[in-house]
Amino acid sequence: MVVVANDLSSSTFPRVLVVSRRTLRKNKFVDFVGEYHLDLIVSHGAVPVIVPRVSGIHSMLRSFEPIHGVLLCEGEDVDPSLYADKDLPGLSQEDMDEIRTLHASDTTIDREKDSIELSLAKLCLERNIPFLGICRGSQILNVAAGGTLYQDIDKEVGTSTKHIDYNNYDEHRHEARLVEETPLHKWFDEMDQIMVNSYHHQGVKRLAERFVPMAYAPDGLIEGFYDPNRYDPEEGQFLMGLQFHPERMRLSSGSDDEFDYPGCVSVYKEFVKAVTAFQKKQLSATEMVKKKTLVKSFSGAELSEANTVLSKQQENRLKQMGATVRNSCVYMKRMKRKEEQQRAMDKLSAERLSDLLSFHRMMARLCSDAIKRKLLEPEDSDH
Repeated sequence: MVVVANDLSSSTFPRVLVVSRRTLRKNKFVDFVGEYHLDLIVSHGAVPVIVPRVSGIHSMLRSFEPIHGVLLCEGEDVDPSLYADKDLPGLSQEDMDEIRTLHASDTTIDREKDSIELSLAKLCLERNIPFLGICRGSQILNVAAGGTLYQDIDKEVGTSTKHIDYNNYDEHRHEARLVEETPLHKWFDEMDQIMVNSYHHQGVKRLAERFVPMAYAPDGLIEGFYDPNRYDPEEGQFLMGLQFHPERMRLSSGSDDEFDYPGCVSVYKEFVKAVTAFQKKQLSATEMVKKKTLVKSFSGAELSEANTVLSKQQENRLKQMGATVRNSCVYMKRMKRKEEQQRAMDKLSAERLSDLLSFHRMMARLCSDAIKRKLLEPEDSDH
């Protein structure tokens, strides 16, 4: 795919954090992220920054600043202790054993990954950072916002909809009904339903209050949701979770650019648009802080508190003069007094200004004569 030009004065592309998952290879753990996600992020003008799933990284997340967006995707089951309703009975041990046998590759709990991703999701909720959750990522977002999950859809819902097919990962599809007047409905050309690729045995049970559903599976399971109060890509707002996999919905396995629907790409395009807008806002805020700091350093606390903003010309003149805090205050007062005097003179009539000019010329002659007389007078004797 061709990278879209990013119109940023800093020439720095926005950063999207993506948490890796791990697998065992040659008796060692290896971290990885699905390349489809990375390719779609890069193709629309953002830089994916991979957060490694290693012990202790959850306490170092601020070191990844600046964070302009977060994409969470794929992984094992979310730890049930993070969302389980203690007032309701859980699944029996027999059920859990059966689930672990059937979904052996997904039921291993990775508490470190849970901790990293929940921390990032909560950070996005607190700071309004654009967030896109795919599959497990949508579940993490719902849990971070106070929602709950089904530990196993088959056991708890008794569904006839097939949400996972281990023998047909890429080509598997099931129906999803789109909710009108939602971003998904718009991206997918206002279709009533689409066929989606999914790979999960868990799902949203109780949706967090701030979210609104965007799509449902035939069994009623929520396939997509968003926060309508945090959706405006042009303004850097994006908070969304999709249970299905738009990045894998391609016309043929291994195809790079041919998707089932144009809306599959729109998901990432609109997300990166929000990420880019968010970065621009951060850059503007940073520049404002720098200007206020400059005002304070040159003009003292009084000017800063009065929201006095130096022009670029004044900034340069102050620098050239090597002004300190003290003499810059004097300079600003003189400039202000000069401007006030000029405004006062502008209010006078031409006749009045002519009179003033004659008066000052007369006073100049009188002063000059007085100075000459003083210089010609003999110095007083001490005797």
